[in-house]
Amino acid sequence: MKQHILTMLEDLLPMVDFDSDFLFAELDSLGVTSIMMTLSAEYGISLEACDATPKNFKTLDSIVEMVQTKMAEKR
Repeated sequence: MKQHILTMLEDLLPMVDFDSDFLFAELDSLGVTSIMMTLSAEYGISLEACDATPKNFKTLDSIVEMVQTKMAEKR
């Protein structure tokens, strides 16, 4: 799942360093919104504005964890 998300996000935002230790600092509001919309559509989950936190967007791993948590809640 992590590699799939990385590939999608690199295609979506090619100028962003997704290996960053503090990814949230690399993103503007449009980038965060684009990521949330893409992940929502791809995984059939609902990501809300309250999910757009520095904790959830700190690293690629935290984004993957957020998606996995939302998928588990959906079941």
